Amino acid sequence: MLIVKLCYCETVKNITLSLADDVYLAARIRAAERGTSVSALVGEYLVSLVASETEFTRLEGQQRRVQNRIERFSARDRLDRDEIHRRAVR
Repeated sequence: MLIVKLCYCETVKNITLSLADDVYLAARIRAAERGTSVSALVGEYLVSLVASETEFTRLEGQQRRVQNRIERFSARDRLDRDEIHRRAVR
């Protein structure tokens, strides 16, 4: 049996969660299936949440930069339906 002991290389914070009994039991089962702890599952989730928000913020900034480069836009400059279909056939 291989026992791995993790050590934190940086300061960590403890938090307290309140969960319904059935949710806690399901989380313990899921953690056991993965060979980890409920604390590690929560930590992984929070890391992924922060990463996805960071990615969202990056994409939002990229969208703003692209929109700011558009100097002028007029809806009447759009192609009509027939022209779009003629172009698609080519």
